[in-house]
Amino acid sequence: MHFNPYGGAAAQVAAGLVNLGDAPPAELLAMMREAGMSISALSAAEAADAVAWSARLRPVFEASDVDTRVALVNQLLADSACRPYVSRHDGLPAHLHYASEQAGRAQRTRAYTAGGLAHLVCEDPDRIGVCAREGCGQVFVDTSRNGRRRFCSTRCATRVHVAGHRARIESGT
Repeated sequence: MHFNPYGGAAAQVAAGLVNLGDAPPAELLAMMREAGMSISALSAAEAADAVAWSARLRPVFEASDVDTRVALVNQLLADSACRPYVSRHDGLPAHLHYASEQAGRAQRTRAYTAGGLAHLVCEDPDRIGVCAREGCGQVFVDTSRNGRRRFCSTRCATRVHVAGHRARIESGT
């Protein structure tokens, strides 16, 4: 499924921040850039801010109903001081940002991820979640065609399915 830039890339950055936890700044920066965020550096203090922010993002992925998810995202939007801002940086055509270009990287990250989750919740609130494999805990944005993803990766899905298969063989069913 294709989402707009905020609901897609920004929501992927939100999931990446949650999944990376207390990763070093270089690893956080690499994930952010790979997901499409235009950020050139990340200091230790900015990385610590992103890690703290990720703890606020996780409950959005864990919420079991749309109303809770919407309330959590609205609080993130308020706390990140999101304000729509039209930008034309780096020779790109005019496009929407949720923080000014002069805002610090930490503020831009908070606004970007909150805005991305807001778009995603408005477009299809059931397309985010936590991996169904017991003990995993990784979060994901479901970009599958049918929107029925339950696992963070093929690896986790395979583990669950193989374990289920083995259990059926052992029980003789």
